[in-house]
Amino acid sequence: MVAVPAWFALAGTSPAVEQAKVTVTVTDLRNANGIVRACMTRDETKFPKCRGVAGAYAATAEAHAGSVTFTFTGVKPGKYAIALLHDENGNGKADRALGMMPKEGFGFSRDAKVQMGPPSFSDAVFPVGAADQKLTIRMRYLL
Repeated sequence: MVAVPAWFALAGTSPAVEQAKVTVTVTDLRNANGIVRACMTRDETKFPKCRGVAGAYAATAEAHAGSVTFTFTGVKPGKYAIALLHDENGNGKADRALGMMPKEGFGFSRDAKVQMGPPSFSDAVFPVGAADQKLTIRMRYLL
Protein backbone atom coordinates (compact mmCIF):
# COMPACT_ATOMS: atom_id res chain seq x y z
CA MET A 1 0.00 0.00 0.00
CA VAL A 2 1.32 3.45 -0.99
CA ALA A 3 0.91 6.31 1.47
CA VAL A 4 -0.93 9.33 0.05
CA PRO A 5 -0.33 12.76 1.57
CA ALA A 6 -3.39 14.07 3.44
CA TRP A 7 -3.60 17.24 1.32
CA PHE A 8 -3.83 15.14 -1.87
CA ALA A 9 -6.66 13.02 -0.47
CA LEU A 10 -8.58 16.14 0.54
CA ALA A 11 -8.15 17.68 -2.90
CA GLY A 12 -9.86 14.79 -4.68
CA THR A 13 -8.49 12.20 -7.03
CA SER A 14 -6.94 14.57 -9.57
CA PRO A 15 -4.88 17.70 -9.06
CA ALA A 16 -6.55 20.98 -9.99
CA VAL A 17 -5.69 22.49 -13.35
CA GLU A 18 -4.06 25.87 -12.86
CA GLN A 19 -5.93 28.75 -14.46
CA ALA A 20 -4.97 32.35 -15.00
CA LYS A 21 -6.49 35.70 -15.87
CA VAL A 22 -5.33 37.44 -19.03
CA THR A 23 -6.12 41.16 -19.00
CA VAL A 24 -5.83 42.96 -22.33
CA THR A 25 -5.77 46.73 -22.70
CA VAL A 26 -6.57 47.84 -26.24
CA THR A 27 -5.14 51.26 -27.09
CA ASP A 28 -5.44 53.78 -29.94
CA LEU A 29 -9.17 53.38 -30.67
CA ARG A 30 -10.06 56.22 -33.02
CA ASN A 31 -13.66 56.68 -31.84
CA ALA A 32 -16.43 55.39 -29.57
CA ASN A 33 -18.53 53.88 -32.37
CA GLY A 34 -19.73 50.27 -32.14
CA ILE A 35 -17.99 47.55 -30.19
CA VAL A 36 -14.57 45.96 -29.84
CA ARG A 37 -14.45 42.19 -30.29
CA ALA A 38 -11.65 40.05 -28.91
CA CYS A 39 -10.89 36.40 -29.50
CA MET A 40 -8.15 34.38 -27.82
CA THR A 41 -7.39 30.90 -29.14
CA ARG A 42 -4.73 28.24 -29.03
CA ASP A 43 -5.95 26.60 -32.25
CA GLU A 44 -3.41 27.85 -34.79
CA THR A 45 -5.39 26.40 -37.72
CA LYS A 46 -8.37 28.67 -36.92
CA PHE A 47 -6.49 31.89 -36.08
CA PRO A 48 -7.47 34.72 -36.44
CA LYS A 49 -11.09 33.59 -36.81
CA CYS A 50 -12.27 31.94 -33.63
CA ARG A 51 -15.94 31.29 -34.25
CA GLY A 52 -16.88 27.76 -33.33
CA VAL A 53 -13.41 26.92 -32.02
CA ALA A 54 -13.49 24.71 -28.93
CA GLY A 55 -11.49 26.23 -26.10
CA ALA A 56 -11.47 29.74 -27.59
CA TYR A 57 -12.19 32.73 -25.35
CA ALA A 58 -14.29 35.58 -26.72
CA ALA A 59 -15.24 38.97 -25.32
CA THR A 60 -16.87 42.19 -26.46
CA ALA A 61 -16.90 45.69 -25.01
CA GLU A 62 -18.47 48.97 -26.02
CA ALA A 63 -15.91 51.08 -27.84
CA HIS A 64 -14.45 54.13 -26.14
CA ALA A 65 -12.19 56.61 -27.87
CA GLY A 66 -8.73 55.85 -26.56
CA SER A 67 -8.80 52.44 -24.87
CA VAL A 68 -10.85 49.52 -23.57
CA THR A 69 -9.91 46.59 -21.34
CA PHE A 70 -10.92 42.91 -21.46
CA THR A 71 -10.23 40.20 -18.91
CA PHE A 72 -10.29 36.55 -19.90
CA THR A 73 -10.71 34.36 -16.79
CA GLY A 74 -10.17 30.66 -16.23
CA VAL A 75 -7.48 30.48 -18.91
CA LYS A 76 -5.71 27.13 -18.97
CA PRO A 77 -1.94 27.05 -19.51
CA GLY A 78 -0.86 26.92 -23.14
CA LYS A 79 0.11 29.00 -26.14
CA TYR A 80 -2.48 31.53 -27.29
CA ALA A 81 -2.95 34.30 -29.84
CA ILE A 82 -5.43 37.18 -29.70
CA ALA A 83 -7.24 38.87 -32.59
CA LEU A 84 -9.14 42.15 -32.15
CA LEU A 85 -11.73 43.93 -34.29
CA HIS A 86 -13.14 47.42 -33.79
CA ASP A 87 -16.59 46.67 -35.25
CA GLU A 88 -17.51 50.32 -35.71
CA ASN A 89 -20.93 49.67 -37.26
CA GLY A 90 -21.76 46.69 -35.01
CA ASN A 91 -22.61 44.32 -37.87
CA GLY A 92 -20.57 41.43 -36.43
CA LYS A 93 -18.02 41.19 -39.21
CA ALA A 94 -14.84 42.83 -40.47
CA ASP A 95 -15.89 45.21 -43.26
CA ARG A 96 -13.50 45.56 -46.18
CA ALA A 97 -12.94 48.00 -49.03
CA LEU A 98 -12.33 46.53 -52.47
CA GLY A 99 -12.71 43.08 -50.94
CA MET A 100 -9.34 43.19 -49.16
CA MET A 101 -8.49 46.34 -47.21
CA PRO A 102 -9.98 46.41 -43.69
CA LYS A 103 -12.22 49.46 -43.21
CA GLU A 104 -12.34 48.93 -39.44
CA GLY A 105 -9.66 48.66 -36.80
CA PHE A 106 -7.82 45.47 -35.96
CA GLY A 107 -5.05 44.30 -33.68
CA PHE A 108 -3.17 41.17 -32.67
CA SER A 109 -1.24 39.97 -29.65
CA ARG A 110 2.45 40.84 -29.63
CA ASP A 111 1.38 43.65 -32.01
CA ALA A 112 1.98 41.16 -34.82
CA LYS A 113 2.37 42.93 -38.15
CA VAL A 114 -0.10 42.64 -41.02
CA GLN A 115 1.41 42.08 -44.46
CA MET A 116 -0.96 41.21 -47.29
CA GLY A 117 -3.25 39.52 -44.76
CA PRO A 118 -3.45 38.70 -41.08
CA PRO A 119 -0.34 37.55 -39.23
CA SER A 120 0.34 33.89 -38.61
CA PHE A 121 -0.38 32.30 -35.26
CA SER A 122 3.36 32.02 -34.61
CA ASP A 123 3.76 35.80 -35.03
CA ALA A 124 1.03 36.53 -32.46
CA VAL A 125 1.50 33.64 -30.01
CA PHE A 126 2.29 34.17 -26.33
CA PRO A 127 2.51 31.68 -23.45
CA VAL A 128 0.05 31.51 -20.56
CA GLY A 129 1.05 29.77 -17.36
CA ALA A 130 -0.42 29.82 -13.87
CA ALA A 131 0.36 33.50 -13.23
CA ASP A 132 -2.03 36.25 -14.30
CA GLN A 133 -0.90 38.32 -17.28
CA LYS A 134 -1.43 41.83 -18.61
CA LEU A 135 -1.03 42.63 -22.30
CA THR A 136 -1.37 45.82 -24.32
CA ILE A 137 -2.45 45.65 -27.95
CA ARG A 138 -2.55 48.67 -30.24
CA MET A 139 -5.58 49.01 -32.53
CA ARG A 140 -4.59 49.75 -36.12
CA TYR A 141 -6.55 51.34 -38.94
CA LEU A 142 -5.66 51.31 -42.62
CA LEU A 143 -8.47 53.54 -43.91
